Amino acid sequence: MQADEGAGKNDGAGRDDIDVVAEAWRRDGMSEPLIAMLEVGKRAGRIAMLVQQALRGPLAELGLTYAEFEVLTVLRREGEPYRLRPSELTRSAFLTSGGTSNVLQRLQKAGHVEREANAGDARSRFVQLTADGLRITEQALAASAAAHEEVMARVPSEEIRDAADALREILLVIGSRRFR
Repeated sequence: MQADEGAGKNDGAGRDDIDVVAEAWRRDGMSEPLIAMLEVGKRAGRIAMLVQQALRGPLAELGLTYAEFEVLTVLRREGEPYRLRPSELTRSAFLTSGGTSNVLQRLQKAGHVEREANAGDARSRFVQLTADGLRITEQALAASAAAHEEVMARVPSEEIRDAADALREILLVIGSRRFR
């Protein structure tokens, strides 16, 4: 296998830190399909990390952590009355049940969510955005949009669209899998 096999897709464009790591993987004899899989995961993770870093300050100014922001936006996406069961929140926000419980306690203490009885099932409760929670969620969503625009400002929109479409195709195949 040639050292630059598989690297030709770059077409002479700039190199990033992942390219350097991929060279080491090639030297170690990893297969090109595996290297491509690792590159996808590393680059997707790095993009997510950069956006989260850009968003951390604005969220902190709103008194929110990233996990709290995720829970609030899951509730917001539900539409009125902006409520879900805690188990549904856990699945949609990709948190553990313990993580969800801690986040909900902090959000409830801040007045952003309230818990109410489920009239259809006395054993469960709903979590619902308060008016203040909806207001802070709207502000956090605006901060998120600004962070995404800041991080990706120099990337052509067609490249972003192509990457989003390619990642969708990958997630359609692997997205339903759950790991411990």
